[in-house]
Amino acid sequence: MSLTDWTGAAVDPSAGDEPPSPDEWHPVDVPGRPERFADADCVAYRTEFGDPRDGDERATLELRGLFARARIWLNGEQLGEHDAHFRPARYELDLDADNELVVECRAPDEFAGVYATDRVPDERAVPGIWWGAQLETHPETFVDALSLTPRRTENGAVVDAEIAVEAGEPLDDRISLSVRPQGFRGGGVMERARVETDGAERATVSKTLELRDPAYWWPAGFGPQHQYAVRAKLGDSEAVVETGLCEIERAGADGGERGADDALVVNGQRVPARGFSLLPTGDPTWDVERAANANANLVRAYGHVPPAEFYEAATDAGLLVWQDLPLVGSSETDSDGAAALAETVASSVERHPCVAAFGVRADPTDHLAGVGPSRLARYKVRWRAWRASYDAAADREVAAAFPDGTPVFPVSGGPGIDADATHLYPGWQFGTPGDADWLLDKYDCDGPVGAFGAGSLVADEGRDAAGFDADAHAAYVGSSGGSDDESAVEASQAYQARVLKSVTETLRRRGSGLLAADALRDADEGAGMGVLSADGTEKAGYEAMAASLEPVQVVLDAYPAAGDTRELVVVNDTPEAVSGTVSWTADGQTGGSDVEVGPLDSERAGTLTVPADAESVELSFGGRDGGVQNVYPL
Repeated sequence: MSLTDWTGAAVDPSAGDEPPSPDEWHPVDVPGRPERFADADCVAYRTEFGDPRDGDERATLELRGLFARARIWLNGEQLGEHDAHFRPARYELDLDADNELVVECRAPDEFAGVYATDRVPDERAVPGIWWGAQLETHPETFVDALSLTPRRTENGAVVDAEIAVEAGEPLDDRISLSVRPQGFRGGGVMERARVETDGAERATVSKTLELRDPAYWWPAGFGPQHQYAVRAKLGDSEAVVETGLCEIERAGADGGERGADDALVVNGQRVPARGFSLLPTGDPTWDVERAANANANLVRAYGHVPPAEFYEAATDAGLLVWQDLPLVGSSETDSDGAAALAETVASSVERHPCVAAFGVRADPTDHLAGVGPSRLARYKVRWRAWRASYDAAADREVAAAFPDGTPVFPVSGGPGIDADATHLYPGWQFGTPGDADWLLDKYDCDGPVGAFGAGSLVADEGRDAAGFDADAHAAYVGSSGGSDDESAVEASQAYQARVLKSVTETLRRRGSGLLAADALRDADEGAGMGVLSADGTEKAGYEAMAASLEPVQVVLDAYPAAGDTRELVVVNDTPEAVSGTVSWTADGQTGGSDVEVGPLDSERAGTLTVPADAESVELSFGGRDGGVQNVYPL
């Protein structure tokens, strides 16, 4: 059963082993992040409940999302401590008829990631029980946990299963194990594993389950999202966990193909990865759905670790996941602690086939912020990039803690610090959106691009929102943007859409193997870097990005202006060749041509000249499987 009737209070961290006892408790929602405690460094939560057990049953408590350092007491006795909010805290309980549970949550000293930055409002980082509090009853002997590690082998694939059994008495029995395809025809597995204990104790059993002719999980557009359910059963107790088989690695620089040096290779197939960074904004499963609807096949969990439901949603939707460690900025961290954190994060997500890459540290410097749109922007960028420095040795050591062969980006940040994945903001931090080509050539950063974009308003009063650079907005859009609030918001969102469209299509034309726009959804109300507002309302940039991320799309070689002559290019990010007709319309003038494009390739499709009075340029590409459109408002 869920424990939902809670009270809470901001407290001073307890110095001893006794639970906190504030003068007054306030009703709060658990799970949740009570806004009344947004500025607190330590918050205590309290609930009371009866004994739900019947006969010889046993009870366990599971707390999910304990942010970030927690201590837990039952009836005044400390159950334990917990310091990884993305892993459940689980305890067996010795219950009385009436029970009091107290949980003390403290803000982290380190490894707070994006929660320690101004990109997230304080109310998103409240110390608390974010994801759930569950009280469960079990038989006297029961399966307590089932951990899975799927992997490919020379003869197919296996799933390494680790089963934790809580025995209530001496035990000599066998666990039944099965692997069943979910939603598709395929071979299953039935196995048994012996479990023995000398008394009432916890036992861990390992078993390797071999799959013949395995079916693999693929990202959307490249194949089906096959998954398997693994069941461990002992007597009347069982645990069921889903997993999938997928092998992901980085392509070699000698691949010889468009974008081959920085692409992800999934089950032997090169896959261009395109999508969005995600901030901790609410229901992450909803964010996954909206990213998929915008034609993304990648989401990046920037500087934080989401709940398990996020990875399950991404797996179902066919979205690859770039998972960051919660390390943002240049603050010094304990290298051994960071390496241990990397191992913990990797083990917590290893059963999810969607996890494609890991990042260690994001944005250790901000040396290009604030350059602005001046005529000297390129000179200032060169000067600041030349002066910038960052010693990534410690981050590269941490990267080695991830499993061998896993794609890892030790450092992601701006040009000039030899980052493994580039963050670039032409048209927001510096220069114009059209400077993307110059920047990529100048600093040889045609590899993975982990962030780009511009912020926009949802409401004129939103200029103070977390994660929104009001100075950059004023420099590029203006302090008002129009004669009233509505036109200011429209101008702001139109500019954001133009920046995102320009940079996205530049990267696609150049064959970038991985790109993630910053960001999908605002973290705060009123404004932000998202193409969705904090409440999920679409901005102009959402539709623009959905068009620019179409797997097959016709684009221009630069964002058009009246009088420009622009080249049309068809980009094909699918594993199949495509052919069809390219058409364009601008101020009543039209043109077009037929084109054929190979798999994972691009092809020129002629030119157009933009009429002086055109209000937009509309492109379309029609093929055997239907057509797509791409519109450039002028």
